[in-house]
Amino acid sequence: MSMTPQQLVAEAKAQIREVDANSAAQRISAGAVVIDVREPAEFDAGRLPNAVNIPRGVLEFKTSDHPALANKDAEILLYCKTGGRSALATLNLQRLGYTRPVSMVGGFEAWVNAGQPVVTGTTSFDA
Repeated sequence: MSMTPQQLVAEAKAQIREVDANSAAQRISAGAVVIDVREPAEFDAGRLPNAVNIPRGVLEFKTSDHPALANKDAEILLYCKTGGRSALATLNLQRLGYTRPVSMVGGFEAWVNAGQPVVTGTTSFDA
């Protein structure tokens, strides 16, 4: 059976935990690992505080060697632009044995709309 990208995202969202931007901010304050699964140019244009950029296309391949993903029991907050890529990424981290990944519903757009702080500027690409 063939599926659309929207159906894939809906299927993923039915199997993961999602949090809103305000809850995400609380999790960041409490020390959650923050993973931005957008592309490097999106990340450099603006990101959540303490975010690490590991693009969606390489995330699964970086789990064994990226320091941000070393602890499979750590709380991990994932986000993208609107929540689709992060939902797919969250589901795959669960499948890989991560016990506490969550996706931010609405993504970076929801974060900005909630008036949360944004960090800008170029950083080294770490994925």
